[in-house]
Amino acid sequence: MSFQKFRKIGLALAFSPRMEAMMAEALRLVLAYESSLVLVHVGAKTSEAEDKVRKLLSNYQLDLNRVKVVWKQGEPAACILKACKEEQVDLLIAGALKKENIMQHYLGSVARKILRKSNCSVLMLTNPSASPHPFKNIVVNAEDSAYVEEALKTACAMAQADQSNWVHIVREVKLYGLSMASLDDCSEDEYNEVRNRLLKSEIENVEKMLQAIPHQGLKVNIKLLSGKSGFELSKFAERKQTDLLIVGASPRKLWFLDRVFTHDLEYIFQDLPCNLLIVNPSQRKEGANG
Repeated sequence: MSFQKFRKIGLALAFSPRMEAMMAEALRLVLAYESSLVLVHVGAKTSEAEDKVRKLLSNYQLDLNRVKVVWKQGEPAACILKACKEEQVDLLIAGALKKENIMQHYLGSVARKILRKSNCSVLMLTNPSASPHPFKNIVVNAEDSAYVEEALKTACAMAQADQSNWVHIVREVKLYGLSMASLDDCSEDEYNEVRNRLLKSEIENVEKMLQAIPHQGLKVNIKLLSGKSGFELSKFAERKQTDLLIVGASPRKLWFLDRVFTHDLEYIFQDLPCNLLIVNPSQRKEGANG
């Protein structure tokens, strides 16, 4: 897979202590994927603000002729999402806190709103560095969803571009078959046979998807997990000291009960184990200029 889907990268730019690091991380990807860059700043377009942007670009030998700067005023998440749609951004890069307090969880934060509502892919960086490094240890969620194949394609392509050490493909084991087998008072051997067939089937499902995805030269580990998928996925990424977790975009709307009884991906949003990439197929119109 090429990174044509990441032809245009947007960076949510805030005048914060992490501004330089966020810019460095964005430029690493822009250069690696041969993308164009759009800076989105929510705030008044004052001479002081423009000077800060010019100085930032100058630090990286860039000028306003090579980078588009979009200025918006209003509610941050809404402004950022509107700018991405207007500029046909394929990948938005933004900063995120590793942990969010309980009030932020129930009331929502800028990062959470962007993750839920974005029409493009979103990369949330937890610890951006002014000297960024490639993603060497990638975990991708292979849960059944509308964008699972897009997530796998993106994970393999990014791993090849970064010459990653590992790509861990995580899939949840559905235990319904095992539960039914135990209810039928089957023997231990019969139970193990059902279990082994189930595990084999899940691994084969992943291998079948991989057959259509370029992944030459990658060290791939297929890991089956059981339990609450978002929770277990997050803990697995933490155990593996992953530097990038990739998942397909979640449902467009999360109902009130999803927020009280946590939706699978909400476990990840609540306590990011590492950098997080939400893969959402580009909404770019065919024939549009990039």
